[in-house]
Amino acid sequence: MTSHVLHLTAIEALPEIYAGDKLSSLLAEAVQRSDLRVQDGDVFIIAQKIVSKAEGRYVDLDAIEPSDEARRLAELTGKEARFVECILRESSAVLRAVPDRLIVRHRNGHVMANAGVDHSNVPASGKGERVLLLPLDPDASADRLRLELEQLFDARLGVIISDSFGRPWRQGVVNVAIGVSGIHALQDKRNFPDREGRPLRVTQIALADAAAAAAGLLMGEADEGRPVVHLSGLHALASGTSARDLLRPLEEDLFQ
Repeated sequence: MTSHVLHLTAIEALPEIYAGDKLSSLLAEAVQRSDLRVQDGDVFIIAQKIVSKAEGRYVDLDAIEPSDEARRLAELTGKEARFVECILRESSAVLRAVPDRLIVRHRNGHVMANAGVDHSNVPASGKGERVLLLPLDPDASADRLRLELEQLFDARLGVIISDSFGRPWRQGVVNVAIGVSGIHALQDKRNFPDREGRPLRVTQIALADAAAAAAGLLMGEADEGRPVVHLSGLHALASGTSARDLLRPLEEDLFQ
């Protein structure tokens, strides 16, 4: 019988990431120190935060002038008005605004809290408090990192950029894919037979989200300092994929 085994390994000893850092090179150096073997078919799941840091996606809040809409939503949600203005600039629509909650559609299509604008683990600058935004184009960031890592490791790889999302009707957060390159984001099993030979009608597997969620168990959500996970055994490489494959079309969105 063929065994099906996945191996997930957190990459330790990555340094603090700063704007302009070559993230792929720092990751390759950390992998070499760990004596981890990288081979064709492997996947790196990389936390959005270190990608954003390397890309310099910081905003100094002292440089932000809140709009009237930002002030209104700040009063409604209890959030700081400059922070809300950053959220609005990253969003295409506000979906819910209640005390302590601001749910938006990010300009890249993801429905999420605060448009991914984040204070946590973001050191202050000499200009005062600042926040970190999502990568400008997470799929493009994943593409670039994959190409660089493939060259460094001489192997065909997949890259997933992950972030933690809440979910409708469920408590807690879980890691999902916001950038995908070289691996199936959505695996379509429609018309495949089940064990009784009946064709599946609606089954599509959010493969990149599942891999991101598994990696999140090792990454953690606080001060763990493990923002990269190496995954082997998945065997799901593909070309021309994107995290946008995971976005439900607006006309099928039952929750907006």
